[in-house]
Amino acid sequence: MLRSLWRPFDRFSLQHFRYIINELQGVEVVDTSNRERIVDILQSIVEIVTYGDRHDPSIFECFMEHQVLAEFVRMLKVSRDTRIAAKVLQYFSIMIQNLCREHAIYYCFSNGHINSIITHEYEFHVSDIALYYVSFIRAVGGKLNKDTICLLLKVQEGTVTSFSLYTEALRFAQHGDKMIQASIRSLTLSIYNVSDDMICQFLMTPPESEYFSDLILKLREECVHLDATVCSMRKNYSSDKRTELMSGIDKLLDDLYYIKDLLCLGKSHLNTVVFHKLLGLLVVPIMIPLMQLGKSTGVKISSVTSLYLLSRLLQVVDKKEMLDSVASLILYPHVASCPVFDTEGYATDRSQVKTTSDQLNDIEQILNSSFESHDNGEAFGDILEPKLSAHHLLSFQWDRVQERVGILSYIFSDNQGLLFASLMLLLILAESNDLDNLLASVFGFHQKTAETDDSVDSKLFDGIIFLKCIPQILNALLNIVGSYTPSSTLNQWHAAWFLLKVIDLQRSRLGHHELHLFNVNIRLNASFHKAREHLLDEVSGCWFDYIVDTFEKEWISCKKALEESSRNKDLFFLLQIAFHKPSSDGNNIDAWQRMVDAVKIFVLHLQLKAYVLDGCIPNNSPINSRTTSLPNPGSILALDLSIVNFGSEVTLGSGIPCKISFSKVGVRDIYMIPVAKGLCGKLLLVEKHPFRSQTGTVLAIARLAGLTPNIDENGTWLHLCIREFNPKFLDKRSDLNLPNHETDARWTLGFSDAEACEAAFSLIAEQTCNQRSFTESLLAPSLYGNLLGGGEDIQSS
Repeated sequence: MLRSLWRPFDRFSLQHFRYIINELQGVEVVDTSNRERIVDILQSIVEIVTYGDRHDPSIFECFMEHQVLAEFVRMLKVSRDTRIAAKVLQYFSIMIQNLCREHAIYYCFSNGHINSIITHEYEFHVSDIALYYVSFIRAVGGKLNKDTICLLLKVQEGTVTSFSLYTEALRFAQHGDKMIQASIRSLTLSIYNVSDDMICQFLMTPPESEYFSDLILKLREECVHLDATVCSMRKNYSSDKRTELMSGIDKLLDDLYYIKDLLCLGKSHLNTVVFHKLLGLLVVPIMIPLMQLGKSTGVKISSVTSLYLLSRLLQVVDKKEMLDSVASLILYPHVASCPVFDTEGYATDRSQVKTTSDQLNDIEQILNSSFESHDNGEAFGDILEPKLSAHHLLSFQWDRVQERVGILSYIFSDNQGLLFASLMLLLILAESNDLDNLLASVFGFHQKTAETDDSVDSKLFDGIIFLKCIPQILNALLNIVGSYTPSSTLNQWHAAWFLLKVIDLQRSRLGHHELHLFNVNIRLNASFHKAREHLLDEVSGCWFDYIVDTFEKEWISCKKALEESSRNKDLFFLLQIAFHKPSSDGNNIDAWQRMVDAVKIFVLHLQLKAYVLDGCIPNNSPINSRTTSLPNPGSILALDLSIVNFGSEVTLGSGIPCKISFSKVGVRDIYMIPVAKGLCGKLLLVEKHPFRSQTGTVLAIARLAGLTPNIDENGTWLHLCIREFNPKFLDKRSDLNLPNHETDARWTLGFSDAEACEAAFSLIAEQTCNQRSFTESLLAPSLYGNLLGGGEDIQSS
């Protein structure tokens, strides 16, 4: 029972501390009757100990003297209330986190009480016990160093036999709560980072070492599920499935970054184990079906998803060993059976385990032996034959290249998704400076320097794979860039990005690019004409008033997209291509999207041409929308249209009187005033001021663009289509989720006779024409100027 006598001591005094310790020691059982008081005592102890650690050493001496940590453990054992377990964990976590003095930390770690709390049997299914428990062990992990970690071990004859902090933490490694999983991963990284050889031996020995296999196998399951989601979306797209896909991608990236953290710890034995598990349990099972070797790995993932996963892997885990291994598997698929990629029966004795570098050297020796056994130089080109072994390379016949299996079969595929995905993987390898010289040379990525061994280059045929493929790759990309279908805009942008990357690779590494660039320039000139015609169609369309503004925005976004590195590029587009379906309902949003797409493609062509010719893309758009314009001669009024809104007072000028019926206020006598100034064009409905004959108040405003005026059969009614859709509300929403519910409003204006109605029709058409002409004048230098070079004069066409 609790002792009821209360002493009015200072809250942080030693006397008060002794008093509450005395109270805690008198507790025999914890139940609902004394639960709240026990919680208060535990909180007070933690507060006083934390204060004493910084200001009063005698308090911590008292803490040790009375073995208060043992009392925390005892509270767990005598409690009949799960809330006490949560509070013990919570307050102990707070105390551990806030202790600063090494002496205090060592005391808490040295007496076995932390292990007792870790191994206590908790009811994790109750309330939030799991969260408090994981928070506690993470707090302990935050104080680990090479000295404190040893205090949590049980060692027998120089071998670690028990490490409760680690083994109990792994129970939550695959927990569904993202916060818990993140905490466990943070804890494991802390443990690995401070572990010595003895602890590493324990961590790398079964059953503890199975954690790494489980981690990779779980990642593999996520990859299979992600592919299943993509395949399902091809058949039946829904926003829920897209959310599921994005969630799966986020989880995938979290796992990959955690694996990267493991590989960056600098623990050679741990790095080797994790690396081999990653290769043997994920990379090889994905790549063997991808390379079409006729083997079954039990992993069924579509080719596009497989290539996407490998590219994501190399973006995140961009270590030399991983780059070299993937490149080796692409070039020499049969080395997958080499012990380098075998994870079965992996040795735990480090003396029996070769480093990754040693094993990659073994591959290089195999490849070099292939050169030495074929002095006539006929062998090396046939590296992608399906029956090829590392010791038997068949003769090279480039005219059969398009019949090959493996990575080239995807590059030459008619499927744009496969083309992009395979080329993405090659570009990531190409842009890496860490790829082994031998492998880089085979691909054609090798950059010659003064130190380059020319004899090696001659053996490698100056990079057979990529260099020989350049014409076909450029042709395939140019076909996409020049295509014009409702679904092509997204693919055109990505094809243009690939095109620039291949050109840049030629300039920096491959050489002999002049002929290729000349052909690219000719092809771009041809497709530019199509892009221009599509944009001119939109200048005559209902959204022409937004073209200039869209042009300037797309110039910035297109330049940013084209200059993005392969390492930083979001690869979601590789999956998106498979299920992207543009809307085709013919509504206002579709018309808007059609205009935006036309501008995108036109801007894309301008920037492509600039890069091909000059090697860079201008920062500034060739259009200056800030150009001012005075009202045209005879304009009905001179005012700043940007500030005219509902309730503004304007001069009636040559406005035409008419009537309109509003649903709430009935028929009104108004003046119809269409006016255009520069890029701005509006139709004003103005009610005459009761006392000033030449002014009126604006009742309603519509944009001139998209009005499509139509005179009724009786000749006195003018029907106008009013755009309700406002593009600014689209923001950055995905083009996959554009709403299709927007409809146009309609105004019907009544005139006194047919002549007045015809005059109103003509006045609207005249002002709309003025606005359209000004828009086209700003576009003219880009539309008709001889900006492209290397081909026929655009203006003369």
